[in-house]
Amino acid sequence: MAAKIPATVVTGFLGAGKTTLIRHMLENAKGKRIALIINEFGDLGVDGDILKGCGIETCTEDDVVELSNGCICCTVADDFIPTMEMLLGRDNPPDHIVIETSGLALPQPLVRAFNWPGISTKVTVDGVVTVVDGKAVTAGQFAHNVAAVDAQRKLDENLDHETPLSELFEDQIACADMIVVNKADLLAEGEADHLRAVLKAEARKGVQVVTATMGALPVDVLLGQGVGAEGDLEARHEVHHHHHDHDDDHHDDHGDHHHDHEHAHGHDEFESFVVELGEVADANAFAEKVADVIRAHDILRLKGFAAIAGKPMRLTLQAVGPRVDTYFDRPFGTAPRTTRLVVIGQAGLNHAEIDAALRA
Repeated sequence: MAAKIPATVVTGFLGAGKTTLIRHMLENAKGKRIALIINEFGDLGVDGDILKGCGIETCTEDDVVELSNGCICCTVADDFIPTMEMLLGRDNPPDHIVIETSGLALPQPLVRAFNWPGISTKVTVDGVVTVVDGKAVTAGQFAHNVAAVDAQRKLDENLDHETPLSELFEDQIACADMIVVNKADLLAEGEADHLRAVLKAEARKGVQVVTATMGALPVDVLLGQGVGAEGDLEARHEVHHHHHDHDDDHHDDHGDHHHDHEHAHGHDEFESFVVELGEVADANAFAEKVADVIRAHDILRLKGFAAIAGKPMRLTLQAVGPRVDTYFDRPFGTAPRTTRLVVIGQAGLNHAEIDAALRA
């Protein structure tokens, strides 16, 4: 059976930076064909225009679909499922689907929809990414402009407008596989570390919390988490069970938050390096050691291949956090029998210690 197409759900309040994050991802997609579903709400067809007008060749006009009939969670059967079926049934289906929810939609009902007959065999939730405004949360707010969030959610008279933002925020954190603390450049060094620690404590075990500026995350950190979130709903409990509220993230690119510096600096917060080793004696023991090193150094991703003594095939390793997947993919043939691993993490990784621990 063909592999399921991975889908990433991007959630977060107004102005946190969801559109900026997605735009950066599209500009750095490395040839990956990404389709976008944008859950616009109200008459503000802004995000779609921003992304459709981005002139990125991997993202064509028919790869961006806007759902503007209200919140995606309430219109799953009428709106979301047919859209997914359309994308999955194309002659050239996408390599990856990214869904940007309206900011006050709960992620849980959307993840649940992936168990719907007809799509459950074809697509899987690669991961839920919650984007937070680091500056606002540090200041005790959940959004840069709380009044704008409230104005947005009053657009739909069917909704419960009473739920405190704090509960909706808790739901977004409870469902996340990765939390992106955006606008990290506006925080003092200690503030960013403190907020990461607080969010890590509030999130489920093993959830990765990263800092970013202007949503600049390496694509291989953002995509390819391989979580299968739709099979894990019990763990993603909802604090808040009323009908949910909404906003649009339309301030992201041209709202009240401006940066004067170049976008190119965003990647300074992440780094990657290569560790090259010789043959490895035991595949299972090596995979366990890799997991230990990842835990000890808070490594986000590790990927590469290893030469295992006595085995003609090379062992491929792919790790998201401490979850390490291995399989033998192909013979080395005439290629040198070396082990080569790429380590990816937030800036400041201790290369020498990680290198030594992998060699030990």
